[in-house]
Amino acid sequence: MNKDALMSFLSSLVVLAVGLLIGFVILLVSNASSAWEAFRTILTFGFRGIRNVGDVLLGATPIIMTGLSVAFAFKTGLFNIGATGQFAFGGLVAILVGHNFEGLPNGLRIILALLAATAAGAAWGAIPGLLKAFRNVHEVISCIMTNYIGMFLVTFLVDRYAFNPAIGRSQALPEGSNLPTLGFQYIFREEFLPGFYRSSQVNVGILIAIFTAILMYIILEKTTFGYELKACGFNKDAAKYAGINQNRSIVASMMIAGGLAGLGGALLYTSGTETMSAANVLLPYGFTGISVAFLGLSNPIGIIFSGTLVSYLFLGGARTQVLGFSIEVVEIVISVIIYFCAFVFLVKTFLGKHIGRLLRRGKSPEQDRADKGGESA
Repeated sequence: MNKDALMSFLSSLVVLAVGLLIGFVILLVSNASSAWEAFRTILTFGFRGIRNVGDVLLGATPIIMTGLSVAFAFKTGLFNIGATGQFAFGGLVAILVGHNFEGLPNGLRIILALLAATAAGAAWGAIPGLLKAFRNVHEVISCIMTNYIGMFLVTFLVDRYAFNPAIGRSQALPEGSNLPTLGFQYIFREEFLPGFYRSSQVNVGILIAIFTAILMYIILEKTTFGYELKACGFNKDAAKYAGINQNRSIVASMMIAGGLAGLGGALLYTSGTETMSAANVLLPYGFTGISVAFLGLSNPIGIIFSGTLVSYLFLGGARTQVLGFSIEVVEIVISVIIYFCAFVFLVKTFLGKHIGRLLRRGKSPEQDRADKGGESA
């Protein structure tokens, strides 16, 4: 393991440990008698049975996608804080396709829903991209605006075209519009009574998320297109001098980021576990994706693991309610843990600086100069 990889791994561990420690303090203040049991539940519940493991993977699917969305834009010098709007818009389009194309074969209808959701997310992401490229409007400002515009638009469309008044949410999708489980229901299941089993609803979505992460890694690290996008993020003036079309790269980056978030929305709402709220509420997945991207150090492969870890913590945190903790306290604890994950780059810089200084203390001046010369070369 090289020095940079080691620093990345250590920094992720440090921020996670600090977040967990502060979360434990909050549990102590809220209910000292059950704090340790609740903390232990957060850390271990995801591994208590194979069904829970499946639920962790199910919850990780949309989080991985929004993490990829934020990370892809960040790798190219942009901050896609609009993933939540792109996620909701993509999820809505998947719901509308699932309800209105029942004449198509099931497999084709699911593929169409995923592709349409990806295109919808890309179109929503193109708005801040175009404003950034041609009017120099900061993407954070325009993304915040598109988040709220998307929230109201999605609420309006759900209410008009897919509303179920009995539950105040969108109608459940027809069975043939949900993602196939590929036999996972037989792998991730537990016997709770003799002859009776409870299965996780994990489906092919987790495989799609993992494949997408690998594809994003290849695009960013192994292709000329990815190099051009990253070059614009590292130094736009140098990229322009090298003949790279900066405006095209900005728009393309935001469209890909939006498409990833839109696909994440589709994977959530075609899982058979969720319906879309008709209330004006910003979905949390896009904001969670920011911390997932930072915890994974914007590496698409790392985001597979950071997204799964965050889902693991969410599942254990939800379980602490049976120990007498209110949902508000649980959400505060998990939010604190996730919030500290956003400091991973700061911690990495700090560790790299101080550990490097400690290592140089044991070297002779000649060795130190030789190492520095090798690093600069």
